[in-house]
Amino acid sequence: MPKVRFTSNLKRFYPELSEMSIQQSTVSQLLDSVDEAHPGLKDYIVDETGALRKHVNIFIGNDMVTDRETLSDALSEHDEVYIMQALSGG
Repeated sequence: MPKVRFTSNLKRFYPELSEMSIQQSTVSQLLDSVDEAHPGLKDYIVDETGALRKHVNIFIGNDMVTDRETLSDALSEHDEVYIMQALSGG
């Protein structure tokens, strides 16, 4: 099953958030499953159209997802997915 990991700054809103193993075949489906376990979390990751937010990156292994609009990137059984919310400011 693909494993999904989150940056620690998302734990500010979801303190119980931890690594999860989720059987899904695309990044979009994986995010739907994450949102079922942690309602509302998906809203921090994607916008109202389902596209990845500007300051969020998702990596599958060492590679950034290529489809930021519909998140159709395929997942395989042994993938590790990293969801990173960028910090900005000055």
